[in-house]
Amino acid sequence: MRKNRSCAGALENNPHIVVAGAGAIGCFVGGLLAAGGHRVSLLMRPRMAQEIRAHGLTLTDFSGMAQQINPDEIHLTADPTILSTADIVLVTVQSGDTAAIGRTIAALAPANAIIISLQNAITNAETLARILPDHDIRGGMVPFNVIPLGQGCFHRATGGDLVIATGAGGLGDTLTVPHLKVDETPEIAAVLWGKFLVNLNNALNALSGLTLQEQLAQPAWRRLMADQWAEALGVLRAKGIPVVSTTSAPIWAVPALLRLPTAVFRRVAASMLEMDAQARSSMSHALMAGRPTDIDALQGQVLRMAADLGRAVPVTAMVYDVLQSAELAGEGLPNLPAAALRREIG
Repeated sequence: MRKNRSCAGALENNPHIVVAGAGAIGCFVGGLLAAGGHRVSLLMRPRMAQEIRAHGLTLTDFSGMAQQINPDEIHLTADPTILSTADIVLVTVQSGDTAAIGRTIAALAPANAIIISLQNAITNAETLARILPDHDIRGGMVPFNVIPLGQGCFHRATGGDLVIATGAGGLGDTLTVPHLKVDETPEIAAVLWGKFLVNLNNALNALSGLTLQEQLAQPAWRRLMADQWAEALGVLRAKGIPVVSTTSAPIWAVPALLRLPTAVFRRVAASMLEMDAQARSSMSHALMAGRPTDIDALQGQVLRMAADLGRAVPVTAMVYDVLQSAELAGEGLPNLPAAALRREIG
């Protein structure tokens, strides 16, 4: 039976935070919350729990931050009944698993638990809201990527602060701890669309086999990024969807910025290049590990919206098809040159 508790009271008295689907992002965020004094449970695969029990949880980042969390400082479990005592649930599963975790939360979590989606795709919070109509569901935007290094170590390779939807309880302040700042915004949908545009490069980065810095250093890859961004932004404008930039550049200026000569780009876009030299996109890591990617929730979403408008998006369609082929092949990163992808555009 689900418990019904006062949400405000729970948040004032050391809330129990359950990270549902704790992979790289979930372990990193959950680990920092635990290091900051919160009661945290990581709902995760048994293999991951065994790894952390054996080695502890080590969190590092490109700025030099290092945190070691002992296994007894954080609750590790594969048993979803842990959701029955949750005050806050941070959903970090892959987009394709959102509906399934939503049904699990619906069956087990307290009616007043706050559910926050910390996922890549734009529709995850909507999916959770349909399944959990009586819960406080909030979208969230994770600007950084996290690399799993093995033996319980997770490395934040890019920067930025978490952003969640504004709501009751002052959750931004509650969840802000050292090395993890959480802002609130009433425009979370527009922020998520801004991050959506950035995330469209995840597939290109995976197909390149390059690190993000190596990819951004090559004009041919930046031009593909720019063309894909322009297609998607055109679709969003035609749909009347507001977008808030999650980078230092205005949304409309990004394609022109990417097309600048490399030396000029490096000067103008210096903040975009503040990342670990080994940083790669989440899709790169998914392909390397033989896991499903979020291609359908990213390029697939652009294709569906474009089809509704009767609008051609040839670069996006090419990226979708080639990434799907790479995923089906199961051979890791394809290491394709930008020119090869350019030739595939219909």
